[in-house]
Amino acid sequence: MAKKRGNGEGSISRRKNGGWMAQYAVYTAKGRKRKTLYGNTRQEVATKLARALSDREGGLIFDAGNQSVGEYMDRWLNDSLKDTVRQSTLVKYEQLVRLHISPALGRIALKSLSAAHVQGFYRDRLDSGLSPATVQKIHAVLHKALDQAASWSLVPRNPIESVKAPRPAPEEIRPLNREQAKALLKTARRKRFEALYVLAVTTGLRQGELLGLKWEDVDLENSLIRVRRTLIRNRGRLLLGEPKTKRSRRTVRLTEAAVQALKEHLTRQIEQMERLGDLYEDQGLIFATQRGTLVNPTNLRKRSFGPLLEKAGLLPIRFHDLRHTCATLLLSRNVNPKIVSEMLGHATIAITLDTYSHVLPTMQDSATRALEDTLR
Repeated sequence: MAKKRGNGEGSISRRKNGGWMAQYAVYTAKGRKRKTLYGNTRQEVATKLARALSDREGGLIFDAGNQSVGEYMDRWLNDSLKDTVRQSTLVKYEQLVRLHISPALGRIALKSLSAAHVQGFYRDRLDSGLSPATVQKIHAVLHKALDQAASWSLVPRNPIESVKAPRPAPEEIRPLNREQAKALLKTARRKRFEALYVLAVTTGLRQGELLGLKWEDVDLENSLIRVRRTLIRNRGRLLLGEPKTKRSRRTVRLTEAAVQALKEHLTRQIEQMERLGDLYEDQGLIFATQRGTLVNPTNLRKRSFGPLLEKAGLLPIRFHDLRHTCATLLLSRNVNPKIVSEMLGHATIAITLDTYSHVLPTMQDSATRALEDTLR
């Protein structure tokens, strides 16, 4: 006969074969469910029951059952991650799950997923040409999801704790020097996206931040621009989302050249709106297509940025290197790294210092000369 315990504390009873079992209730996503533990002695079962009840009191316990990795990842994205991270972050996580994790690991039972499965998955992705940086991002998402699975008691522990993600090579940055930057902006003069390139070089805004700007974000009278959103891609669709980090939401002061370029850009945009009339889809965007909609970054690179570099006599670079150009030009003129970090919207000043360490020796030389002059 089962020995009754207090309400919710479970029960222990002897089985017909001489062994022992304990039963207790857990609460799953679908409601209350009874769980059973087995052992050879009453003490063994009692110990297991005490541990299970302790785990249960730590929070809701979910039963994995035959749930696959793919099913769990979808549930984790929707039930745990959604509304807890920025929209842009959620979109990136969803893309990594949909394009990489689910196709490779999705059919494996969650409770059967092993470190060997995942390590082999990473090797396959690298061999197929995926960059170490992307595989590391996949690892970060998978690790975070499986930490949650362990927390929910779907698995006893995170099965990939021992898996090592590839270490990406340091990002290669190719900023323009002072003369090259001037050549680029001179070539862009009076072009449709002149203001875009002026802002990129003089503010260091990310491409998505620039393409997400609206006229309501600009204060031309006081030479200020506010970063409030960024352009993201979700399942092939372009849309506006939250900035990359909390510090990415910032206000940046504009140069006189940037203010003038924006004024001229506005004039041309108003003329375009008048020509198209009702055909112009006015979304308040500063940088838009001819019809007023969001600019596709791929089209921008192929139809505007690439040809502009070629016409200016410059080697091909990424649009993101204009952001690096802004930072290196400022640091080379001994602008305080803290100010540069705030302009760029870096999460910490350490990111700025690590990224642009190649500029710092020159700054140290200037600091040394300043001390020598002071102490003469």
